[in-house]
Amino acid sequence: MKSASAEPVVVPAEQNQAYETQAVDGRKVLRNTYMLLSMTLIFSAAAAGLSMAFNWPHPGIILTLVGYFGLLFLVEKTKNSAMGIVSVFALTGFMGLTLGPIVSMYAKLPGGTDMIAMALGTTGLIFLTMSGWVLSTGKDLSGMGKTLMVGILVAFALSIGNLFLGLPMISLAVSAMFIMLMSGLIAYQTSAIIHGGETNYISATVTLYVAIYNLFLSLLQILGVMGSDD
Repeated sequence: MKSASAEPVVVPAEQNQAYETQAVDGRKVLRNTYMLLSMTLIFSAAAAGLSMAFNWPHPGIILTLVGYFGLLFLVEKTKNSAMGIVSVFALTGFMGLTLGPIVSMYAKLPGGTDMIAMALGTTGLIFLTMSGWVLSTGKDLSGMGKTLMVGILVAFALSIGNLFLGLPMISLAVSAMFIMLMSGLIAYQTSAIIHGGETNYISATVTLYVAIYNLFLSLLQILGVMGSDD
């Protein structure tokens, strides 16, 4: 009696070509995303430095949210044109200007410079770790999308609500939530790029920038509380 054996699976040439095309496109989107992200981070840091140098006050939560969502809408509308690049720099520059007064406030605290440096270093480490993990394993995290979205909406709602309550414990809890959520968002977006779920490098850049921005602020807030004498 002839023993059963596993037959080799032959992948059609067209399917192989599709996989290769997706991989090439993913690498191209990733390369363009990282290039634009680097430039926007530098531009945003320069805007924050300008805000700090002139000691400009923070515009307030309402103006910040209106400016952020307005510019985010502009990016979404122009992301498929050259104007999309201008929109991205407008958004990240604006966010940098709002970041400057916050960083200045922490810099005036005892050990504030060290806290800022630690928050920056930890943000960079988390970004490299999450991105590197996805790139090295090729993990498909498309199933995380809805969970991340719900988590971000809950954390955002809690942070807005706590503006009126002013409870330190809720503030810390929200910061911890954002650290986990933004770390997950970095991994999710990187996975979406390499697996073809995100093909627009402008959209990908904005998502990663927002994740890094919120990650840095959340780390800074936790470090600020930990370093407080209160």
